[in-house]
Amino acid sequence: MTNVLKIGLTAMVVSALTLSCGQRKQATGRQQAGAKAFPAVEVPAMLSDPSERLDYILAHFWDGLNKMEGECDSLHIEGVLSEDVEKQFGTYTALLWQVPVNQAAASISSLFRIVENYERRDTSSNVFEKITDFAKKYFYDPNSPLRNEEFYLAYLKGLATSEFVPESMKPAYGYEMQMCSLNRIGEKAADFSFRDLAGRNHRLYDVKADYILLFFSNPGCPNCLEITQMIESSPEVSGLEKSGRLKVVNVYIDQEIDKWKEYASEYPEEWLCGYDNNYIIRTDVTYNVRAIPSLYLLDADKKVMMKDAPQDKIFEALQLFAMQAG
Repeated sequence: MTNVLKIGLTAMVVSALTLSCGQRKQATGRQQAGAKAFPAVEVPAMLSDPSERLDYILAHFWDGLNKMEGECDSLHIEGVLSEDVEKQFGTYTALLWQVPVNQAAASISSLFRIVENYERRDTSSNVFEKITDFAKKYFYDPNSPLRNEEFYLAYLKGLATSEFVPESMKPAYGYEMQMCSLNRIGEKAADFSFRDLAGRNHRLYDVKADYILLFFSNPGCPNCLEITQMIESSPEVSGLEKSGRLKVVNVYIDQEIDKWKEYASEYPEEWLCGYDNNYIIRTDVTYNVRAIPSLYLLDADKKVMMKDAPQDKIFEALQLFAMQAG
């Protein structure tokens, strides 16, 4: 994923800086109401290259958090409106998608150290609790358009060992760490067998293509249909399919097999479609499928490029591959 997600880099950096400046302009009215503005990142003027500016922003995004002091209640985080801090967290998460996973994880680990130090200095502060809530919401919630288990795993590693997490919560965080550690980016995806409508058995590792889109879906699922239509209507993605460089492996992992068989003919003919006839994926938890649909992007060696990723991110990557192919 080092270069896959660089699309829109300059625009994303400009957007982040514009948001910060915009919040400054809004600060006056909020200060009158007792709220402060979130301390924005000041990027040195000497950094003109977009990649360098982005690196600086991610390295210093939360520096201002160390300087915040003020009211902590249901509406405020150290004097700043909670909704403003959450907006900043959303911007931060979007920027994390623009850099390699290891760089994103380093930034998140730094963020955790900052919030943990807040708790160490003052247990009455709500910084630790609020930022932890935002991390789960943006990094891990199945409905988050920016979710990324690698991001959440970096935060979980702090939670699982922190002295400020109640012992009663640590098993839950440990379990989430275990789930996020399945089929990690850069590692080989777990192999499994599945059966198609004609009764033939297949294995994931037998599929040959430069890229494999592993699509866990259900019959009649509206979001699954939307993804299907996106694949079929995209000239770039359908072009990858027709050239044989992309193979869509569409797998049903629940138990209403008769319902799946009734619907299976609706899937595109080019796809390799089947169902988990051994119920391995659900029962053995070989994949952390928390919601349907769920998309994984694999390379020719079955290494995970993207896992349970938002569909827009998947399509950005596939369109980039198509453009690179010329």
